[in-house]
Amino acid sequence: MDFFYGGLTAETFWIAALVTLFAGFVKGAIGFAMPLIMMAVFASIMPPQLALAGLILSVLTTNLHQSLRDGWPAFRESAWGYRRLIGATIIGIAISAPFVVYIPARLLLGLLGLPVALFALYQLSGRPMKIALRHRNRAEYVLGLIAGLYGGLAGIWGPPVVIYLLSIAADKKETVRVQGVIFLIGGTVLAAAHLGTGILNEVTLPFSVALVIPAFAGMLAGFRLQDRLDPVKFRRWTLILLALTALNLLRKSIFG
Repeated sequence: MDFFYGGLTAETFWIAALVTLFAGFVKGAIGFAMPLIMMAVFASIMPPQLALAGLILSVLTTNLHQSLRDGWPAFRESAWGYRRLIGATIIGIAISAPFVVYIPARLLLGLLGLPVALFALYQLSGRPMKIALRHRNRAEYVLGLIAGLYGGLAGIWGPPVVIYLLSIAADKKETVRVQGVIFLIGGTVLAAAHLGTGILNEVTLPFSVALVIPAFAGMLAGFRLQDRLDPVKFRRWTLILLALTALNLLRKSIFG
């Protein structure tokens, strides 16, 4: 078993596995936030490079499964139907990634966290914000580009995507599937990049592989809850999780 510990003690490894199990459950139920939950805890119990390596394969494999849960035709339909959002996200990542060393991470987290928190709390107050059909194409480009710019700089592109899906009132299955498609693309880029940087190496790769098991176990349990949630409750819990995610980004921005 030591081979899979990544240099951690057995106790710390099992804590990481339990955190991953919970993060996978949340992802299965709502569709996002797994890496944010994992990093929030991992950063306090292990070196940052190992923390990042630990989540990479879990993010990649769970999003592959999430995006293909309804079959290849549904995956293809979502990828084509949201091609503007996906394309703009990729372009945003390509534009911003070279500037990551020049912009303070705490500033970025604050600039993302504040508007996302305001959006989620406003929606939770019972005043829905919807994008008119005639503006959808433009909104896909704008929010996709914003998601990509933040993804390239801070590794976080989920909240703008979730905001768009909530604003067009996408149904539950479509919301989760589209998130999976977009996060799969990001996870693939992340994994490829860090095979090159050395973050994924002979020590950290087995650790990352080991965490795939609790990630999947949690996600499969979360799917059961997702299937039972009616659309109103699903939307509400998505907004609650989005608000908590944004508030955590603000916390990191202010306190580091």
